[in-house]
Amino acid sequence: MKAILSSSHSIKSPKFATLTVMAATCAMLLSAPVNAAETDATATAVPSAMDSSKRVIRLARPNAAISPAQANAAQTSLPASSASNSQSTNVQMMTPAAAPVMNGTTRVYEPGPMTATGIDLRSGQLPNIPTPQVQLSDMSFVKTVLIPQQKGLGTDKLDVSLLDDFIADVSPNARHYPPNFPNRSQRHYTREKVKVLADWIEPYAKSPNASFDVLLRAAKLNGMGRNLDLGSDYTVRGGQYVDRAIKLQPDSGEANFLYGMMLSEGGGFKEGQKYLDKAVSLGYTEAEQSLAQSDLLSDRRSNALERLRRLEGQYPNNTVIPQQIKLVEEGKFYIWDIPAPDINVKPGA
Repeated sequence: MKAILSSSHSIKSPKFATLTVMAATCAMLLSAPVNAAETDATATAVPSAMDSSKRVIRLARPNAAISPAQANAAQTSLPASSASNSQSTNVQMMTPAAAPVMNGTTRVYEPGPMTATGIDLRSGQLPNIPTPQVQLSDMSFVKTVLIPQQKGLGTDKLDVSLLDDFIADVSPNARHYPPNFPNRSQRHYTREKVKVLADWIEPYAKSPNASFDVLLRAAKLNGMGRNLDLGSDYTVRGGQYVDRAIKLQPDSGEANFLYGMMLSEGGGFKEGQKYLDKAVSLGYTEAEQSLAQSDLLSDRRSNALERLRRLEGQYPNNTVIPQQIKLVEEGKFYIWDIPAPDINVKPGA
């Protein structure tokens, strides 16, 4: 008996086989991002100029408790190369009885020589075609600044390098009321960047265990947002964050100055004075200027003038105080309404 094979049933058509392969490929692609996200969740990448202000430096679940067997296995499985890595700070393993185990690293990237590799175009260059040349100029580096995310030891670090650089750059223009900018474009760009950075730090500042460093920076950003008329929410958050910061570090001259300035420039002269007085006792010069501003707005012009002239004698190299004295002598009411310095704030930078 002959066996008759029907090709229509035993062999798949090319079109059906192609569709089957495509379906399998799509299923693999759809599942790939989930696995990749789980694998790379704690990876630390080299910061770029665009994203380093938003990086979280992970310490590999510092608060996770593990068993003694897991601790021994982790110690024996550490790569030998990690001990010789000069760019990283290794977190030492501790026994579970003493404290939670931390087995991650924090890498701080420092400026170094710039190198590049590529194809030498001169080897295959066509006749009479000039060689491309590239020149770099106006280079600058921002110092890496890492702050603890929460109170206590063993906490994740936040990279606030670009955030701190931005605050230092725009503080002369936006820290006090009224804010003062050379042009409308710089004011607009500053407003937009304050919104972005305040939104970024907000979840960390809202945490009940937020560190002093996080709270102080959140207070500064929200205070500038208030001065730039971004809404009453910025006023409320700024006051809450700096109040919590002072409770963590009562003898911080900067925190006391910031709270006193916010209160007095918002109309709470009596409430703000005690914080400004404490900041002055801690050696914070700008708090004395804020007290002069408070005197001026409280119809104590002579007290404000006397205070500023005394400061001028103590700090003869300060170029701002003489301008403030001139404003008071001219009958003006805002001592920070002086010519604003030019700043380099650009959209998306």
